[in-house]
Amino acid sequence: MSEETKHNNQPENTEESNKFPKEHLQKRTVYSPDGEKIEIDPLQDYYLQDRPERRDPRYRVVEKFLNWARSESLWILGFGTGCGSIELPPLTTPRFDAFRFGIAMRPTPRQSNVFIISGYMSIKTLKRAIRSYEQMPDPKYVVALGSCTINGGMYFDSYNTINRLDKYMPVDVYIAGCMPRPEALIAGFNKLKQRIKEGRAEGANEYVQRFDEYKANQKQIIKDWNMPDYNW
Repeated sequence: MSEETKHNNQPENTEESNKFPKEHLQKRTVYSPDGEKIEIDPLQDYYLQDRPERRDPRYRVVEKFLNWARSESLWILGFGTGCGSIELPPLTTPRFDAFRFGIAMRPTPRQSNVFIISGYMSIKTLKRAIRSYEQMPDPKYVVALGSCTINGGMYFDSYNTINRLDKYMPVDVYIAGCMPRPEALIAGFNKLKQRIKEGRAEGANEYVQRFDEYKANQKQIIKDWNMPDYNW
């Protein structure tokens, strides 16, 4: 196949074709059971267009109590991003019994307040991780598991994985190793609980304050960006 033929077979590189590559994101018309015509713009109707807002602490005594309650109720989003995911199921077994620390696994972002990035993160997965993180209610926390989240680990020179997680989303606690054992995860959770009680686990507010910087880094590496800037 000639270079000219290859070029002619490629889609036209226009803003419209790049911004709405998926059919479910395009504007369309639907009809109600009564026959009423309804115009739908998914990006306007299904997503919040406002920027995220900072969550300021309440009165000192109240916030101290709330931080204690938050630290004793860590609900983890069930999202395995890399090889470190294999270390998470043992936490729920009788041997380690993470439930005694107030740690539970949840299936959706709306029910979770802890996001574990478990090992390496591919660029394709990063796009989904950002969307999941932004859908989690505040306050929310990120635990980076393994050396891949710190410096890329064994994939430091790979073309399709990221090297530093904190360039794309804030990290509250790092757990080093390749891969860390469940005991290390429990130690990391205890560190996170300590930071929450002290009021120092402010990753969600940091994301709001540096929102433009994070978005610029995300869009620089994710070439097929086809979602709103904030996916609350």
